[in-house]
Amino acid sequence: MNPLRVCIVTGASRGIGRACAIRLARDFSDVVIVARNGDALAATAESVDAAGAQALAVAIDLKDLAAPRAAVDRTLSKCGGIDALVNVAGAVPQSDLLTMTDDEWNEGLALKLHGARRLALAAWDALKSSGGSIVFTSGATAYAPTAALGAVATINAAIIALSKAFSERGLVDGIQVNTIVPGPVMTDRRRTMLQKYAARKQLPFDTAVESFARETGISGFGLPEDIATPVAFAVSPEAQWMTGTALRIDGGEAKSA
Repeated sequence: MNPLRVCIVTGASRGIGRACAIRLARDFSDVVIVARNGDALAATAESVDAAGAQALAVAIDLKDLAAPRAAVDRTLSKCGGIDALVNVAGAVPQSDLLTMTDDEWNEGLALKLHGARRLALAAWDALKSSGGSIVFTSGATAYAPTAALGAVATINAAIIALSKAFSERGLVDGIQVNTIVPGPVMTDRRRTMLQKYAARKQLPFDTAVESFARETGISGFGLPEDIATPVAFAVSPEAQWMTGTALRIDGGEAKSA
């Protein structure tokens, strides 16, 4: 019998979160999927069920102070425990450092940093009981900040630090904590960014995609599934000795660790 039972995946309505939920359905008996968009979450639930796990959809906004505790309580009520938590949810406004407002900063911090932090705290006791795992999701901009993406880079760097801090406590409590650091993955958000890039450069979209890849020196754009596979490893028994690690998966975007 598979020892992995219950996994929570946030941001599961689309992109990397959705891909992680579907991939983890092969390893866990129950996958709790969390996102704000209930309709999109229902579509993910169907795919999770088809992949072999039982999906529990929790449509909730993790920016709300009480939402992380509510998501964990519902998971424990329905599933009886938690073996892994995969924090993916979080979009940071892609505004220039000199023009980004306080409201935009607070919006970016509220979900990606504080939502993940509160969820980890809410799930901590259950994960301690199961000897479970947590994955935080950062981004390769943490290693190469630019003014154009100053907030994205800053919040991603903070997530790496937060995860490392949690991993130290996890050594005491028997909880494995790691960070996944994706690079340029072709999600809906990435397509929107590239559309703006194409308009700014006055290029057709496909040409802009190639131009951006050349400018940033990457081998190409990844797919959400390219991130889901290492996430699955990070919460697997095979990775039990890996903790406090920031695993960069970016096609060579970051030129230094």
